[in-house]
Amino acid sequence: MKLLSSFKKEIILATRSFYFYIEIGFAVIILIVLLFAIPEHTNMVQTEYIYMNLSAQGEQYIENELQKQGIDDIQATEIEAGDVTYNARLITTDESEIYLLDSENAVRELSEQNMNIGAVISMDDSGELQYKYYLQGYESDRLKNLMSVLHNVNTQDMMDKFESQEVRSISTDYVPLNDKQNAIPPLLAFSGSLMGMFIMAAFIFLDREEGVIKAYAITASSVSRYLLSKVFVLLLTSVVSGLIVVVPIMGFQINYALMLLLLITTGFFASTLGLLLGTFFSDMMKSFGVVFIFIIILLLPSLAYFIPSWDPVWIKIIPSYPMLQSFKEIMLKNGDAVYVLLTSAGFTAGSIILFAITNIRFRKTLSV
Repeated sequence: MKLLSSFKKEIILATRSFYFYIEIGFAVIILIVLLFAIPEHTNMVQTEYIYMNLSAQGEQYIENELQKQGIDDIQATEIEAGDVTYNARLITTDESEIYLLDSENAVRELSEQNMNIGAVISMDDSGELQYKYYLQGYESDRLKNLMSVLHNVNTQDMMDKFESQEVRSISTDYVPLNDKQNAIPPLLAFSGSLMGMFIMAAFIFLDREEGVIKAYAITASSVSRYLLSKVFVLLLTSVVSGLIVVVPIMGFQINYALMLLLLITTGFFASTLGLLLGTFFSDMMKSFGVVFIFIIILLLPSLAYFIPSWDPVWIKIIPSYPMLQSFKEIMLKNGDAVYVLLTSAGFTAGSIILFAITNIRFRKTLSV
C-alpha cells in the first residue's frame, strides 16, 4: 500500500513536469508520421547513366532489343551535373530511370555528382561487348559479383536454369510487413523505451535540483520504494505511448499480451538504466554527453534493422538489438513468441541487476 501511495504521488508530481508529456507527445508525432508520411509500399526507382560507345548499327540493335522487352518510349531530356547540362534520352520503367548519354565523361560526371550507378558499353576488336561500371562504394559484394558473372555467361542459359529450379516454400502462411508496419519496431523502441532512459534521468536531476532527494533522505521510507515509484511512472507512459503508436496501425492483428510484456520489461530496463546514470551526475547538463552517447549506441541496431546486409556480430550484444527483433516478431503474423518471451526474461533479469546496483548507489549518494 505504501508503494501504491508513493506511485500516486509520483504520478501527480510527474504530470506537473514538462518531461512527463515529452514521451506522449513524441508518440503522437510518430503516429502522425506513420499515418500520413510513410506509405504502405515504397516504390524504389533506380537511376542509371549509360553511354553506348557503339556504332550506329550497334545502338540500333540494342534499342530494338529494348523494344522487344516492351520499352519503346524513349524521351529526349536534359540532366545537370554541377554547372554543366548534358543532353540525354530517358527510358522509364517501373524499377528504374535509364539515361542514355552521349559520352563517357558525362556518365562519369553524373555518376559522381548524383551518386548513382553508371555504365559504359563498348565493343572490342573481336565484336564482343565490353562493360565498364561506375559504382559508388556502397554496393554489396553480392551485386558486384553478379555484375562480374552476368556478362561472362549466356543470359538465356542462366534464365533457363533459374526457371528450371524447384522452389519449395517452407512456410506458406508467412505475411511480410509493409513499409508502414516495418517502421514501427525501431520507432517503438526509441519512443517507448530509449526515451524512458532520458526522461528518468531528467526526473532524478529535477528532484535533486528541487531538494526532493535531500528531503527524502531524512524520511522513514525506503530508497527502493522511491525508485520503484519512479519506475512505475515511466512504465505507465511507455505502455501508453507504445499503444498510441501500435493500435491505429496494427489494429487487432497482433498479440497485445506479448506487446505489453515487452513494453513493460524493456521500459523497466531503460528506466533503471536512466536511474543508474542519474547517480553519477548532479545535473542534466553534466550528464548530457554520456546520456547522448548511450542513446547513439542503442540506436546503432536500427541501422542493421533497415540495412539487413550490414549485420556485424558485435552489434547483436547491444540490448536494443533483441528489443527491435522482438518488436518485429510481435508485428509478424505467427511471429516467434518464444524469442519474445526469452528477450523479456533477459531484460527482466538485467533490470533486476541494474536496480540492485542503483539502489546501492542511491543509498550512498542520496544526500549529496
